[in-house]
Amino acid sequence: MSARRSLLLMVAAALGGTMPALCLAAEPVPAANSAACPVLLNKTFPRLQDEKPQSLCQYAGKVVLVVNTASYCGFTPQFKGLEALYAKYKDQGLVVLGFPSNDFGNQDPGNAKQIADFCENTYGVKFPMFGKSHVRGDEVNPLHASLIKLTGTTPKWNFYKYLITRDGRTVTAYSSMTAPDDRDLVAEVEKSLAAK
Repeated sequence: MSARRSLLLMVAAALGGTMPALCLAAEPVPAANSAACPVLLNKTFPRLQDEKPQSLCQYAGKVVLVVNTASYCGFTPQFKGLEALYAKYKDQGLVVLGFPSNDFGNQDPGNAKQIADFCENTYGVKFPMFGKSHVRGDEVNPLHASLIKLTGTTPKWNFYKYLITRDGRTVTAYSSMTAPDDRDLVAEVEKSLAAK
């Protein structure tokens, strides 16, 4: 028994045993823990804008859409749709994570500053973007390595998408041809957001 509880019981006894139940509560109840970080998100990447390390654990409990991006691709206009999707659903728990990659057709050759400036100035991208990395092959980044293992599918081109549920355990892959406003993708985002 804690010293605090012992003291409260002695005070209650001195007052004839009448003490509001609230005062006799056990130890203070700790605040609810934030969602535990799933293994899939327990990784750190440099932020695109300033290369400061960012833990993906900060997105635990959210619905996460991971997209490998490129600045000079036929699918590059999807940045606009991805930003619109993020803006519409972010308050409900969606986050879009962009991972620039030069793995397909040498379509993102720039450095971090050039890519960040392009994304912000051309498409108004506000969703989190990370440093350029490989999303396939021997040097694949650890998040994409895990996504590939879980889904059995490797990105085939730029703007390949992986939708991760709130628990960080269920992942669905979508091809580059799947636009951010695709009916099936949006329906799956909404379904995942509704699941608590």
